[in-house]
Parts: sequence; C-alpha cells; structure tokens
Amino acid sequence: MKKMLWLSILSLVLAAVLAGCGGKSKEKAEEAVTTDVADRITDSKVMKVAFEGTYPPFNFLNDKDEFQGFDVDISNEIAKRLGVEAEFIATKWDGLIGGLKADKFDIIIGQMTVTEERKKSVDFTDPYVVTGSVLVTREDTDDITELADIKGKKVGVGGGTTFEEVANSVDGADVKLYKAVSDYIQDLTNKRLDVIINDQLLMNYNIKENNLPIKVTSDILNKDEIGMAVNKGNEDFVEKVNNALKEMKEDGTYKEIYKKWFGTDPLDK
Repeated sequence: MKKMLWLSILSLVLAAVLAGCGGKSKEKAEEAVTTDVADRITDSKVMKVAFEGTYPPFNFLNDKDEFQGFDVDISNEIAKRLGVEAEFIATKWDGLIGGLKADKFDIIIGQMTVTEERKKSVDFTDPYVVTGSVLVTREDTDDITELADIKGKKVGVGGGTTFEEVANSVDGADVKLYKAVSDYIQDLTNKRLDVIINDQLLMNYNIKENNLPIKVTSDILNKDEIGMAVNKGNEDFVEKVNNALKEMKEDGTYKEIYKKWFGTDPLDK
C-alpha cells in the first residue's frame, strides 16, 4: 500500500516537472517566432514599406509602373540612411494596419494621421508631414466655404480616415464613405456629391496636375500630424527612423523633397 502511495506521489512530481519544462519550451518557441523589426531589416537589407499606391502626389505608379511620390522619396532616403533598400507594397487603406500586425511589411509610410485610437494598435514615429483637411467643391459652387456649410449637403470622404471624423462632426451632413479618393472626386465632378473633404496638399496638387473642374473653398479645417506606423514593441527601430528623419531635416534633404512635390516650405506643427 505504501509502495503504491509513493509511486503516485512520484508520478505527480514528474508530471509537474514536465509541465514546467513544457511551459518554458512553449515560451521559448513563442519568443523565437517574434522577430525584432530592426534585426529583420538588418539581416535582409530590405525595409518593406506599405502604402496605398494610388494617392498622388504621395504614393502612386508612374507611366513605367514604378512607384513614385513624396512618400516614396522619404522612404528611399530613410532606407539609405539605415543602410538598406526600400521595397514598396501597395495595400488597400483598410488593410494597412492589419497587414502590419501580420508582419507582411515593416512600416507604413502612407499618410496615416496619428490618432489616439490608432496608437492602441501601432506605434508612430515623429510626424513627417504636418498638413490639414479642406473643403473642395465644383467650380460653380460658392456657398460652401466653412465646415458649418456642409449641413444638409452630400459630403464625400474616405472611410476610416480623419476626414470622416471631420464630416461627421457636423449634424445634418449627409456623409458618404468611399474606399478610393478618385471615386469621390469623380462623384463630385459628376454632381453626385456637393462637397468633399480631403488633404490640402493632395487636393491642390491634383487640381493643378489634372486640370480638375473643382476648387478648394476653405481654410485648413484641422491640422493633421502624419506619422510612420510600426508594430508595437519595436522602440529601437522607431528610434532609428526618428534619427534618420531628424538628420534629413537638419541637413536640408527633407525640405528639398517637400518642395519638389508641393512647391512650398513645410508647415510647422
């Protein structure tokens, strides 16, 4: 009887020890799966950058099917200063953060406004653009010049953007959500919308470059700070990107890129 009791006790002890070892092995396995972004980039010599790829002048395909734009130039310069190459991955706006968290790319450099809600999912670098939203109407419209004027109007904005938040701040605005800016620009020109809200840099560029029959009718409605998004837990990589961005601003490279695309000096915070 005593022998059976001791065997039972010994079995329980062995089970506890094995369970403890198994837990540690599992923890080590999970740690092995998690890769530090800075290490991954250093090893591969490639920084995978995500953006929409359909958002001129920030990121878009040229006639040679090559990505170009402000975000592309900024990405290439940062990659160069980190000693790697930039590889660009076009992803729909609503899939950017999900793709980042799934490690499909290393960083989002695609005009993502820093918000408290987004900070819950990702970490942001220092802002690399300070801009703001404006109202845009057809050339023959003269009665929509400030935010309150969109009450009772059909307003086009990108879904999941800060422009949606601005539009919804006005009671009575008939807000229509879109996935692509080109779609709601087209609906504005075709009189299916009364007004759209978007970034002042993007709209001024596109109106000029494409000779669009629309116009900016308001001052900046709100200032947006645009950051580069990185998966949480990569503070060292964020610091490296911030240092590269700081160097670009100090040596004039940032201002040169900004003026190339927008023809003006950067906005202050």
